[in-house]
Amino acid sequence: MKVIYSLILVSMLSACQSAPTAHNTVLLGEVHDNAIGHQQRLAWLEQKVAQGWRPAIAMEQFDRERQADIERARKERPNDVDYLIQTVGGARWDWSLYKPVLDLAYRYELPILAANLSRQEAGELFKTGRVDLQGAEGVNLNDPLPTKLIEQQRVAVQLGHCGQLPVAMEEKMARAQIARDRVMAATLLPYQSRGVVLLAGNGHVRRDIGVPQWLNSAYSVGFVESKSEANFDEVHLIPAAERPDLCASFKLNQ
Repeated sequence: MKVIYSLILVSMLSACQSAPTAHNTVLLGEVHDNAIGHQQRLAWLEQKVAQGWRPAIAMEQFDRERQADIERARKERPNDVDYLIQTVGGARWDWSLYKPVLDLAYRYELPILAANLSRQEAGELFKTGRVDLQGAEGVNLNDPLPTKLIEQQRVAVQLGHCGQLPVAMEEKMARAQIARDRVMAATLLPYQSRGVVLLAGNGHVRRDIGVPQWLNSAYSVGFVESKSEANFDEVHLIPAAERPDLCASFKLNQ
């Protein structure tokens, strides 16, 4: 599959010119702590909305059981994004990076969808190997999974832990990651006819192992720090964020 690259050496908006036209389901990746990547992704989305697209916006940052809380916060204070963040956001994410896209959703009255498997459900799956979802139509996380997909995810989670993850934990974490992908895909399905965007980590939007595995059609856009990451339909290369050596800190905590 052809991959489109965009370098940040040009302006932010010019990096967003190769937008999809054939797909109504778009998966926009992120490096969670990379502010430039967030800015580029917002510019990408703003351009499409300015052209008349009105997608629902599904977000990894909201666990799926918080959907009613999102709707309630928007009804109580229709123009107050800060109230939504305070009410539903929690402490896991840097909300200053996500507020601009929430502002966009409020400005154009776009649906905001809680797309992630809850931490409690993921924990249950990790501990017992099973979890029964409530209110998730057509998703049975206890179904058998393709062996190849599990193996690919095992490699990915090990790489994400600097090669220091105990082997006994690889498959459990791989299955939890796949479960998140399946729940995100299920969140998107009812909105595909009107148009829907998923905002999630690059690992979730990868064509080879992520959410696209569970959808008939989707256009995947990665905002990545390394050109070696090419498992997307479109790739935007961004400067690496300044951060401590995570692998060094990981080893110290062993």
